[in-house]
Amino acid sequence: MLKTILSISGKPGLFKLVSQGKSILIVESLADKQRIPAYAKDKVISLGDIAVYTEDEEVPLHRVLTHIGNKENGGKASLDLPTAKPEELRAYLAEILPNFDRKKVYPSDIRKMLSWYNLLISVGITRFTPEEKPEEEAPEEKPEEEAPEEK
Repeated sequence: MLKTILSISGKPGLFKLVSQGKSILIVESLADKQRIPAYAKDKVISLGDIAVYTEDEEVPLHRVLTHIGNKENGGKASLDLPTAKPEELRAYLAEILPNFDRKKVYPSDIRKMLSWYNLLISVGITRFTPEEKPEEEAPEEKPEEEAPEEK
């Protein structure tokens, strides 16, 4: 689901991918459903490609959003984002991701993740984990037929 949800640098909010051409994307704002073009020069990133640094590994954003949803019982984040202090933001993230890298994950990153979470919840997107595609069974290998010997 998060693969088609995009963040565009310089534009507030999140966008859903509607269509794409050679050097242009047509996206729809999740907030007001307005469609706008995103050009090749715009920095566009899919939420499915974002991860959060931890001491051990990078945790995909969908797992972090799922943890936030579990903490909030599917409701909006309990922090008041505009007035939350950096210490409050770090403490909140530490509750759901205790080993996040405090040097690489800035309060502004946490605020952005929580605002994305709130926006996604407000438009009815509550499942963040990507849907697993059933693995196709590999065709059974047939033993190669021996070529007839040439005389």
